[in-house]
Amino acid sequence: MAILNYLVPFLVLITLVVFVHEYGHYYFAKKYGVGVTDFSIGFGKELFGFNDKSGTRWKFCAIPLGGYVKFFGDRNVFSQSEQEELLKKYNKIDRQKLFVTKPLYQRSLVVAAGPFANFVLAILIFACIYIFVGKDFTPAQIQEVQKDSPAFINGLKKNDIILEIANNKVNSILDVSTYINASVSDKILFKVQRNQQEISLSIKPKIIKSKDSLGNDINRKVVGIKVAPVNNEFNKEKLGPVKAIFYASKETWFVTKTSLEFILQLFQGRGDTSQLGGPIKIAKITGQVAQHGLLAFLTITAYISISLGLINLFPIPMLDGGHLMFYAFEKVLGRPLRQKTQEHFFRIGLFLLFSLMFFTTFNDLKDIGLF
Repeated sequence: MAILNYLVPFLVLITLVVFVHEYGHYYFAKKYGVGVTDFSIGFGKELFGFNDKSGTRWKFCAIPLGGYVKFFGDRNVFSQSEQEELLKKYNKIDRQKLFVTKPLYQRSLVVAAGPFANFVLAILIFACIYIFVGKDFTPAQIQEVQKDSPAFINGLKKNDIILEIANNKVNSILDVSTYINASVSDKILFKVQRNQQEISLSIKPKIIKSKDSLGNDINRKVVGIKVAPVNNEFNKEKLGPVKAIFYASKETWFVTKTSLEFILQLFQGRGDTSQLGGPIKIAKITGQVAQHGLLAFLTITAYISISLGLINLFPIPMLDGGHLMFYAFEKVLGRPLRQKTQEHFFRIGLFLLFSLMFFTTFNDLKDIGLF
């Protein structure tokens, strides 16, 4: 029963974000006249499905970890170098439905539409939360500075109002911990208001082993302050659609930027690799979050959607970003890469993806105590 508490929310989440991703590909493919034979959620044996009026098979498969859109005449969405041989197999009408016969910009948009749809989903989720539930705009005032802490040593004082952390504007008391822990610099720049004056201070946080709100082990950055609302007054307001989309876009960009900075740190050998996780860790966190209600579940769905969109834009063959990389070569060279060259790239991409899967799976197993 406990497994179902994790598995069901995870399957709902992954189905939603994968469906939106693949629908992005599907929508632009249909828009540009590309034939779509299959729209699959999951891999392996088909469990159930149906055919629509255009002949597309919509189906759910046995392994629900991903999905794909299959185009007429193609196995994948990358450039086909042997186009002449491919075209001989089809008559004039069918050739117009082939993905590879479409202009380069259309192929690029079809491929990019999947990740783009994931970012749009995240923005819509955040916007709906801000419209129907509200967004917190409580100013963050320092209530206490712990003696001999990094904040104490570097000059933060009680009653300072925090304006910015690491060049991120603090709109809410809830932003403080997020911005501190999202910073990738050794020292974090604080801008505070004190006696009607703005003061900037650079603080090097301590890193301690701690638990997150769900009870999972994490490495947390602390500077030694406690924050509280100004005059103990909370300010949460429901936003109009335009303002909600504005703040939702800012939140989506912040998550994207922070993720990229974290990945850059990993390549530099400075990142916290213990924070990487795969399907098991995602399922665990999703199940934990789902127990806190619909709002928490929608929020984690938005974060996972952003991650899926971002990862798929990496220039790794087999991912959407890899296909876009091939199209960039095609634009520069004036022709698609040769099939053998593409195959070499795909072998490299396969190695990278399997290495990442192995590493994240190891972290997952370690996280649940098997190592």
